[in-house]
Amino acid sequence: MRGTSGSGAETATFVSPCVTLDGFGAAVARSRGLALGQLGPLDVLTVQTRNTLYRIVVPRPPDPEILVQGGVFFPHRTRARLAGSSLGGSLLKVSWIGAGFRMEFYYAGQRIITSPVRSVEVEGDAVPGPF
Repeated sequence: MRGTSGSGAETATFVSPCVTLDGFGAAVARSRGLALGQLGPLDVLTVQTRNTLYRIVVPRPPDPEILVQGGVFFPHRTRARLAGSSLGGSLLKVSWIGAGFRMEFYYAGQRIITSPVRSVEVEGDAVPGPF
């Protein structure tokens, strides 16, 4: 985008490609990630972010209601909603977790955003309990 300042000099504003819809879509396509709809009932995810290891149980995929444990906000297994993942801007890939993106949870009326995801793994067939 180009504009003119009061002094007659031209200025340029550059926008990161990740904040545009096309750029965000391309970043999602390049990322290793998974959608909640790809999971089976009671699948367990291990998600390592830059700062925290999270353990997430997905009782009824693709329903975004989850049980999450990890970090300061979730020291014990806690019911929350996984909104999806973002790059820290206003674009959100709903019900999805991807490497390089930040998970966004809703819990107790607050939006909680993690540090960037480093890895996402689906654990074996072990079912955590009790519920």
